[in-house]
Amino acid sequence: MSFSGGVKEELVRQESGSRSVMLAELAALLAFGGIQDPEKSGRQQLRTEYSGAKERFRHLSERLFGTDAAEGEKLQRLLRELQEPEAFLARREDGRTCPAIENRPDWTGLRLFRRENCRRAFLRGAFLASGSMSDPNRSYHFEIICGDDWQAAQLRGMLHMLEVESRIVHRRQTAVVYVKESEQIARLLGLMEARMSLLEYENIRILREVRGNINRQVNCETANISKTAHAAAQQIKDIRYIAETTGLSKLTNGLDEIAAVRLQYPTATLKELGEYLDPPIGKSGVNHRLRKLSEIAEQLRGTRGGVCND
Repeated sequence: MSFSGGVKEELVRQESGSRSVMLAELAALLAFGGIQDPEKSGRQQLRTEYSGAKERFRHLSERLFGTDAAEGEKLQRLLRELQEPEAFLARREDGRTCPAIENRPDWTGLRLFRRENCRRAFLRGAFLASGSMSDPNRSYHFEIICGDDWQAAQLRGMLHMLEVESRIVHRRQTAVVYVKESEQIARLLGLMEARMSLLEYENIRILREVRGNINRQVNCETANISKTAHAAAQQIKDIRYIAETTGLSKLTNGLDEIAAVRLQYPTATLKELGEYLDPPIGKSGVNHRLRKLSEIAEQLRGTRGGVCND
């Protein structure tokens, strides 16, 4: 089973909750799963492909309306109330009508969603009906497919109320609300109350971060070693050129000593080279002397004679 499938299996096994919570989740299943024509199917069903969402839909509708009512007008009324600004649920708690977009209500102002646990239940239903997420071992991606731009904008507004920032992308004939930040996806799992999935997700995320940190450190150390080796090779090349051209004995100001030490210890670090000198000097002193040797070698290559020891 995929990680996304495991999350859904955990969600459909949750307790139903209060009436308002069940109503909010059922509203999302209706809005994002769609209603199948009962004349064609024989009973009112969701169009979603996930069978668990259909079972959840039947469970909630029967708990809320009873077996007979679940097949009748109350579900159609609930769906209509999410879409028509004149509907009962499209009024604020103070009785005023919500602002409408394309003659449809702003969900964030609906009385149905005035409580956070109802908004969380709505998110859960939307994910069960048309959501998915990638395996966190590979990537971080959470999405819910919406019917149109208006629905996507409403869902994004709902997520914003839950302090989750999302984006919208168009894919074929649909609008998709998605989240890619790992911390935000963890928050989504917590909001939907997928506790076991959240623990698994966090374990995977921690392991990925540890592996990433280790890889970055290894890459950094490898790059530093490569840079040090390249610099040492160039230094040895310059010193040998000076030795073949004018001889190291003509070097003054401690340059002859650092040249001899570098030739003797070709893989030593600057700190180690400084400790081999008598008296020892620090990294900056070693680096300064080696730079002077490189400058002398460049001058010799340009003039093929003479030497500068300052």
